[in-house]
Amino acid sequence: MSEFFTAGELLALREHGIAVFADRVLIDVQPPLADARIAEIQAMCEGPLPQALLDLWRLTAGGELAYDLRTQMDGNEEALSWSELFYDGSQHYRDLRGWIEHEQECAQDAAEQDGAAWNGKLRYLPIGGFEYCDRIYVVVEPGPRAGSVVAWKQGLPGWTHALQQDSIATIATDLYGAFAALCLEADPEQDEDSTGVRVLEYLDERVSAHGMPQPLADRVAAFYRRARVDWRTPLEAGTLADKPGLAALALRHALAHDDAGLVRRLAEQGVSFHAPLHGSAQPVDVALSQHAFGAAQALLDAGAPVSATAIHRFDREPPTELVAGLLARGAVADALGVARCVACGSPDAARLVARACGAGIADAYAQARDAMATRYQEDLKRVRAGNLGHYLGADGLAARVANLREFSL
Repeated sequence: MSEFFTAGELLALREHGIAVFADRVLIDVQPPLADARIAEIQAMCEGPLPQALLDLWRLTAGGELAYDLRTQMDGNEEALSWSELFYDGSQHYRDLRGWIEHEQECAQDAAEQDGAAWNGKLRYLPIGGFEYCDRIYVVVEPGPRAGSVVAWKQGLPGWTHALQQDSIATIATDLYGAFAALCLEADPEQDEDSTGVRVLEYLDERVSAHGMPQPLADRVAAFYRRARVDWRTPLEAGTLADKPGLAALALRHALAHDDAGLVRRLAEQGVSFHAPLHGSAQPVDVALSQHAFGAAQALLDAGAPVSATAIHRFDREPPTELVAGLLARGAVADALGVARCVACGSPDAARLVARACGAGIADAYAQARDAMATRYQEDLKRVRAGNLGHYLGADGLAARVANLREFSL
């Protein structure tokens, strides 16, 4: 029972597909799981279902979550998508029965590979996640880890800065702790990119189309927004460096908004810029991928590390002085870097990189140019034929091709 809402309000919220569990808001909720079905699932597990999971399932057997969640996996800083609670009968990626059957098949296959007989009991029970790429499990084996919550994330071999293999991480020692780890990194009333916009839109729709009282919707929104993470208060207090998680959130905000001033404030407070910020990408690479060139320069000025392939990250016209700074800090000068700068419309930066390459760059650049121009040209043909959607559009692709064809060392 929530201390924020009365029993009558909770009943009214349920009529609008809203429930509260462990101080977190669920929307588009499903009916509770029947005791007979709970007993059926219990019989499939190595150990007892934890009380926290029973409490959740007796409240709702499915629904949506709209919060942020991060953890470290294989040295990467990973954002996890726990936006769904699985439930029977969804017939899609949320299907609880289907995911349980999937885990049973995986357990059987693993036992056969080990040359052992599987006892037919699950040790990890899937309860939520997002489609096929992120899943949340409750540990249902006896022992010290019983009841803990584990996240699984699909690896993307060959993808830059992504996990190179499937990975797992423990989120919390129980389901209540896992829900407590859910937060809002940005205020949905102030940032249109906030995860929480989904909940506010849901509330608006319930008010406008289903008669939900506006004051009740406002109370839900206020309760929901209590999960916001506050990095600004410790920033003002000068204590942010002592809180690495909040400092990382502040830095992500700075890069997302190309706020060089905020980067400098973080540096002055002693915030470290040496840890992965997104996947395996460190802050400079994140800034470059987001075209946050002012923030990237501020990071360089603060001594942030530079990856060897930093110049390959450009996808918009790079400032020549920033390219010079990257080269001075360890970015490798090569033909691909020259071609990236040319394609993005910065011939001066391209010549700067070329001079740092030394002998043989003309032939190497010609090969890189031709390969890059061919890819852009092929994409342009598909876009014009209506067979491909591309973030550059036809005009942007044509400009890239023209830049590469017109430039000469």
